[in-house]
Amino acid sequence: MAKDRMYWVETMVRIARPVLEALAARRLRLDMPVEAVHDDRADCSHLEALGRTLTGIAPWLERGPRSGSEGELRQRMADLARAAIEAATDPASPDYMNFDRGGQPLVDAAFLANAVLRAPSELYERLEPRVQANLTAALRATRVIRPVFSNWLLFSAMIEAALHRMGEDWDRMRVDYALRQHEQWYAGDGTYGDGPAFHWDYYNSFVIQPMLVELLDELGDQYAEWTALRDKTLPRAVRHAAVLERLISPEGTYPPLGRSLAYRFGAFQHLSLMALREQLPAELAPAQVRCALTAVIRRQIELPGTFDEAGWLRIGFAGSQPQIGEAYISTGSLYLCTTVFLPLGLPEDASFWQGEAEWTSRKAWSGGAFPIDKAISG
Repeated sequence: MAKDRMYWVETMVRIARPVLEALAARRLRLDMPVEAVHDDRADCSHLEALGRTLTGIAPWLERGPRSGSEGELRQRMADLARAAIEAATDPASPDYMNFDRGGQPLVDAAFLANAVLRAPSELYERLEPRVQANLTAALRATRVIRPVFSNWLLFSAMIEAALHRMGEDWDRMRVDYALRQHEQWYAGDGTYGDGPAFHWDYYNSFVIQPMLVELLDELGDQYAEWTALRDKTLPRAVRHAAVLERLISPEGTYPPLGRSLAYRFGAFQHLSLMALREQLPAELAPAQVRCALTAVIRRQIELPGTFDEAGWLRIGFAGSQPQIGEAYISTGSLYLCTTVFLPLGLPEDASFWQGEAEWTSRKAWSGGAFPIDKAISG
């Protein structure tokens, strides 16, 4: 419904605006606090904030309205996003970011690359040639970083996919390695292991499933083996979206399982992506997904302590809970939560934004009829 879309837009902008405004003014290092367990995150937290913010808002920037109040807001945010990319990749900028020291820059350059795939016109083609060259150089700089033998392989692959989209030379081996390893790590019933071992957490939604789907969107036609893998990957992606929807309780809560809970409702990136792609499971009405996600967003964003006095996110799952931040978590990390807003790339008349519907656990716990859950075999 219109009120839900307005709430989503307002909430997304509330989260993203401090990052983009500070960076566009080349004041991010001055203005953004770096809350972290360890003091060594100041060299990477700013790229985290940029890459994660842009990957979440990119579909809205690319496909959102061009007129009316939302259209005017979208245009302002798109202008800020381009200025932010310029500031982050200009070696003369005080906010020039670290793309090649340590391991973390690989992760967040990949989220920036993912944003380019999601908004190639707004976040690449409309950049000045000088800024395009700086962005290309920044992404290439990450090649010195050796990925961890885990979902990190997808970060290297995503950067190469963006370089392909940008018309640059790209490394097929990095992509092929990531795709082959994740196929070996497939655990069944729409879920992948994060490396050789399986973990109960939300990394299938934070990283693995969305990046596999979008990598194969971009590059699946390059080789017959990749095309076949794309055909296998999509049913798994649909199944995992079904699982995520069932994890949302009648009250809009979900289990605090695994690591990186400070990403909050970024745990539902994959469900949001499948809604954006209009590839939800047949048993899920788009409106019920919107209502479920809206309930989650409200539960988490409206808790006291979620933001500091200047509007920056604070570490926490439900409010301010600095003790849940792992050693790799800092203020910039938290902006992966913006990925729940991917369906804002759908037009206002899309079925996702129409009507009210109960989600699965609400139907189940109210004594109503709901579909039996079924595993997939492939």
